[in-house]
Amino acid sequence: MSTGSAADKFGDAAVCVPRPEAARRAACKERAMSCRRIPMLLAALWGCVCFCTVFPFETRAGEAHYVGSKVCASCHPDQYAAFAKYSKKAHSSKSVRLMAKGLTPEELTGCYGCHTTGYGKPGGFTSFADTPQLADAGCEVCHGPGSAHTESSDPAAIKGKLTIADCEGCHNASRVRAFGYKPLLRAGAH
Repeated sequence: MSTGSAADKFGDAAVCVPRPEAARRAACKERAMSCRRIPMLLAALWGCVCFCTVFPFETRAGEAHYVGSKVCASCHPDQYAAFAKYSKKAHSSKSVRLMAKGLTPEELTGCYGCHTTGYGKPGGFTSFADTPQLADAGCEVCHGPGSAHTESSDPAAIKGKLTIADCEGCHNASRVRAFGYKPLLRAGAH
């Protein structure tokens, strides 16, 4: 009986048929490579999630997004100082945080609409943990998203002169009756 290899018995065709031991090693090697890819894929996915949290995508290219009132302070220090000191809006998240425990999720989201910056809009407030720079009703609630203005310093890139209509999103008749406040164009203290 011959103890030669399969190539001896069947010619060159046997070279293409893997031995059971070689097949087992190849399968193990393939599984090991797959297992090495999983952490790399998870790391890449986590990186994408973190990037999107820090730099939220805009809905359309070139659309202005919210930057937070502290960014405004670098070019408008007097207005920002007056706003931070005198305007109730500059500290509006405090009242929301105090009341949050007694509110339903629906009621809480209703508060976010007026007591935070850009809630429900692209690049606006999402939570106290993820977007703390937008947690209060800041400059951009009245003047609109500020990224285009901060990048260009162009006064036309942001709403400058406000009207009562700009206030009515939050200071509307039903809220005036319910909470007893009135829209004041100078309520921003600047």
